[in-house]
Amino acid sequence: MTAFATTQPPFLFHAGTAPLLISFPHAGTHVPEALAARLTPKARQVPDTDWHLPVLYGFARAMGASLLVATHSRYVIDLNRPPDGASLYPGRSVTALCPVDDFDGERIYLQAADEPAEAEIAARREAVWQPYHAKLAEELARIRAAHGVAMLWDAHSIRSVLPRFFEGRLPDLNLGTADGASCAPALAGELLDIAREAPGFSAVLNGRFKGGHITRAHGCPAEGVHAVQLEMTQCSYMQEALPFDYLPERAARIQPTLERLLRATLDFAGRHIDRS
Repeated sequence: MTAFATTQPPFLFHAGTAPLLISFPHAGTHVPEALAARLTPKARQVPDTDWHLPVLYGFARAMGASLLVATHSRYVIDLNRPPDGASLYPGRSVTALCPVDDFDGERIYLQAADEPAEAEIAARREAVWQPYHAKLAEELARIRAAHGVAMLWDAHSIRSVLPRFFEGRLPDLNLGTADGASCAPALAGELLDIAREAPGFSAVLNGRFKGGHITRAHGCPAEGVHAVQLEMTQCSYMQEALPFDYLPERAARIQPTLERLLRATLDFAGRHIDRS
């Protein structure tokens, strides 16, 4: 099967006033009806979604941040993978640009014949992946032109225990800067200090998750664009199993740290604005 059509826009966008763009590439849940019919019952529940992140980061609008929110499920196409599908972590288990299995390693299509061929993958890339990345690049360029510097925060969340991808329990706050290539080391150090101070939460820099394609492709400190990925454990703010409910009281424990992280990012931008 090669046809792909969708009635939904590829993203929702809010333009802010500060030199900060927050990207939510895995927050989408939409799967076109014709595609959903080819998925298993479990996959139709899109369990590998980065649930509720725009709600968790709701305070960011008041900080002046721009917000770019994916609408389509990562089962349609993964916006944080390279367009050619190359592995972000060679030698490790990863899911594909257009996944055929889920985080538990279970197939998401009813039959092998239902899996997308190259023509369908190309159609999904054109309809969803390319517009998202074009908007991301456009907004970073606008911010850079307006402020002299642009800060990109790529927001993610994941179950705290996923044997397919890592052993044991994942730290709660996983900061990724592509091993120091996507943002200034000084900023990464400030952010790690703040994350480590979060009461009751653990943190690491460039551990299992170092930043995906978005962080690696768009972060360029030498040109005034600093990109950071934060991969959070979902148990920090929500139920990790069905029905994947948002837990406001639990979320309220981590939100002050998230706000401190974004404030530090904006403060860094303020100190490094190109005034020439």
